[in-house]
Amino acid sequence: MQQKDNVLRRRLRASVITSVISISMVLYMLGIVGLLLLNAKKLSDYVKENIGFSVFLNDDLKEVEIFGLQKLLDAKHYVKETRYITKEQAAKDFQNEWGEDFEDFLGYNPLPASIDVKLYAPYANTDSIARIEKEIIAFNGVKDVVYQKDLVYKMNKNINKISLLFLGFGVLMLMIAITLINNTIRLSVYAKRFIIRTMQLVGAQHFYIRRPFLYRSLYQGLLAAFISIGLLAGTMFLAEQQFEGLLNFQDIKISAILFTGIILIGILLVWTSTLLAVNRYLTMKTDDLYT
Repeated sequence: MQQKDNVLRRRLRASVITSVISISMVLYMLGIVGLLLLNAKKLSDYVKENIGFSVFLNDDLKEVEIFGLQKLLDAKHYVKETRYITKEQAAKDFQNEWGEDFEDFLGYNPLPASIDVKLYAPYANTDSIARIEKEIIAFNGVKDVVYQKDLVYKMNKNINKISLLFLGFGVLMLMIAITLINNTIRLSVYAKRFIIRTMQLVGAQHFYIRRPFLYRSLYQGLLAAFISIGLLAGTMFLAEQQFEGLLNFQDIKISAILFTGIILIGILLVWTSTLLAVNRYLTMKTDDLYT
């Protein structure tokens, strides 16, 4: 008899461990999606702020005047950063990119000095850049403002599509998580269906029958959430080493939102699934327990 009890305890313990590990993996995958969604804005801002335009300057503009113009641009609320490129540097960049030195056969450097301008993300769209272009072209000493209109348009269009794709994928992963956790809990409760019926037969009220299952579900959900948070923290640390500055993994606010969400989702899904599964067997006929 004692040997049978030991076997039963081992099976129950193995069932709990399997259930916790399964829920942890589901919450971990859900956390990865949540991490990407929370960092989606930073990713899009990173891409937008790396596309700017070039302000080409008149050849007769003195260097003092160029630095003054650069400071004027830096003071604009829409400018993130600027970079002054001299005529000599422009020729060197052209040679490095194309492998040819046109000064050898032209006898002079036709490239003008320029200031590369990068904008803050909210202004990195075709409408804003068009207004900024009109403003800057009117500055004294500015010959032309050049940027890739098609690239800016396609970039913003694709970022919107990717954002919607991330959102749809997040909803899909949440539905998958709900289904997998629900099935895991149902199998766990199914293994104890005869214990539920035995408690009913001895006169236990439904509240007292549900209580140990619901307490256990809170424990399992919390444990699984902490395991998944530990895995996520490790993933975030490794990703930070590979993509430093691109993903905002060290942001305390984002981490707090993500970890709190995982704990709440883990507890809520496990608790709700357990309640529904226990209620099902409380109202089930005895003959149906064997099917």
